[in-house]
Amino acid sequence: MTRQVLADPFGIPQASAGAAGPPRARGTKLGINVVQQIVNDVVRGVLSPGSTLPPEADLCDQFGVSRTVIRESVKVVQEKGLVRIEHGRGTQVTDPRQWNLLDDVVLTAIIAHDANLSFLDELVATRTALEADMAAAAATSHTGEDRLRISAALELMRSKADNVAEFAAADAHFHDMVMAASRNRLGRAIVNSIHDKARGSMRYHGEYNEAVIRQTLDEHQAIHDAILARDPAGASGAMRSHITGSWSRRRPQTDVEAPGSASRRQSAR
Repeated sequence: MTRQVLADPFGIPQASAGAAGPPRARGTKLGINVVQQIVNDVVRGVLSPGSTLPPEADLCDQFGVSRTVIRESVKVVQEKGLVRIEHGRGTQVTDPRQWNLLDDVVLTAIIAHDANLSFLDELVATRTALEADMAAAAATSHTGEDRLRISAALELMRSKADNVAEFAAADAHFHDMVMAASRNRLGRAIVNSIHDKARGSMRYHGEYNEAVIRQTLDEHQAIHDAILARDPAGASGAMRSHITGSWSRRRPQTDVEAPGSASRRQSAR
């Protein structure tokens, strides 16, 4: 039997509503498991927009939990924007435009099922815009303590150059120190949230080697120098060039491309 695949705004292949899903995981945190699995089913298209969730009794059997757990879990999924509970009509799956894309569970599921990487492309573009703006702000408003923290973060990166995992963590710390110096608390929170979820995806990471690490350090040095020189345009440009260039170098090739995804990647660089 051929499995029908539908399109969605994020370029995620959508399975037909009748497609069978994987065996359900059962654990001690039943409600969390139910929420995560319903979210995953909606995101990957097993439960398509406009469709209705199965009756409570069926969900109880499917997940092996009580009606109370199902009701509370569905309410949580509704809070995330993926379903709408309508009395007399059941629980309707909503259009993707209504989803809370900054919710941890939703964001993790979308990244996990982002077959053509179009959502990661959008994430990088969003991160680039915010961090470039915050680098410019940091160049304008940083304090003496900020200078010390940013410089120390760069030196930490240099000291971890022979350890990929520690180098990546030091890299993230450098960016966080720049954002902290910008005093843009909301921008910092958004970037840290979306970047943390992206870093959990293997497809977001490229291969580190000596040349890549050297180039990464040079790019961070340029950001550092522009900020300390109080050059907002230079800091913004260096940050933008670093983030987009880094993603361009490590972005894996995909066989599934959504219309316009190539042009979006080009515009982000």
